[in-house]
Amino acid sequence: EVQFVESGGGLVQAGGSLRLSCVVSGFTFDDYAIGWFRQAPGKERELISCIYGSDGATYYSDSVKGRFTISTDNAKNTVNLKMNSLKPEDTAVYFCAADQAARMINGIIEGTVAHRIRYWGQGTQVTVSS
Repeated sequence: EVQFVESGGGLVQAGGSLRLSCVVSGFTFDDYAIGWFRQAPGKERELISCIYGSDGATYYSDSVKGRFTISTDNAKNTVNLKMNSLKPEDTAVYFCAADQAARMINGIIEGTVAHRIRYWGQGTQVTVSS
């Protein structure tokens, strides 16, 4: 059974930083891609970053590129998202999610990744005040 334990959300002022962590279990890390998605009220869930367990390759959406960094601690099956220079528009519920790498890749290419990924964490709220 694929499981996630997310932590690190909270309230921060604009310009501040937060670090989200997601401990994953129930699958072979090297065979999967693990991503962070977010969903703001009234908006669709969007992929903001992912990392491929096989080679550590990363993806960032344009909205977070240069501000957020995704990393893994394979020994602990943990995926971290360091978020710097936070903006009020980063306010959302952040979800850790995972699936086979091909599903992630194809979903990104087709623009349907949020609908392709099968395994989701419970989400953690990030609120950035202005």
